[in-house]
Amino acid sequence: MTAQVTIDIWSDVMCPWCIIGFKQLEKGLSLLDGEVEAQIRWRPFELNPDMPREGEDSAEHVVRKYGRTPEQAAAGRAQMAEIAERAGYSFAWTGDGEAPPQRIWSTFLAHELLTHALRAHGAAAQTRLKLALFDAHFRERRDMSDEAVLADVYESVGLPRHEAEVALADPVLGELVRAEEARAWDLNITGVPAMVVNRKYLIPGAQEPETYATAIRRVLAKEAGAAA
Repeated sequence: MTAQVTIDIWSDVMCPWCIIGFKQLEKGLSLLDGEVEAQIRWRPFELNPDMPREGEDSAEHVVRKYGRTPEQAAAGRAQMAEIAERAGYSFAWTGDGEAPPQRIWSTFLAHELLTHALRAHGAAAQTRLKLALFDAHFRERRDMSDEAVLADVYESVGLPRHEAEVALADPVLGELVRAEEARAWDLNITGVPAMVVNRKYLIPGAQEPETYATAIRRVLAKEAGAAA
């Protein structure tokens, strides 16, 4: 019998490890083919909740926030790009001409739209939107704090554009995002990605596919033992 699991992923669109972790999770779930059917839901986490509207150059951000030299920051980006390629994701620029500098943006509005997508259209549609937002940020270098850009991305995954515009003006969604962010702290989530299986078993960080598969099997065995 195929086991049903929910996996809530606290994540930020600005976080490269979040898309890497998700691609690794996908591989881990493929190792459990026939054993597990997973519903994945994305929860909000802002790595930079005080980011101003104009954003910040990504390289300068890493130097400022983490105290690295520009050379160390560049080496770190190159290493992360290699890890992402192995996981099955490319950070490479997909636009025309020379790639513009990567910037870090406020993601609060993106989290509002993701929260709405889950409530209105379900987990699968929310995941389509989340992956499109990752692409828009990392590969298209679009402004993730711009409401028109967010509406474009929403529409690009087959969801009604007017719905995005209405949702982004809804103050209730902001309250829901804040509540989910507070829940992350209650669960001792201080970094992302953080995956919570069946609402209570935390898998922190971007792990290897085998690690995810093993952790999910252990969760199922533990729950089966508790039910026996």
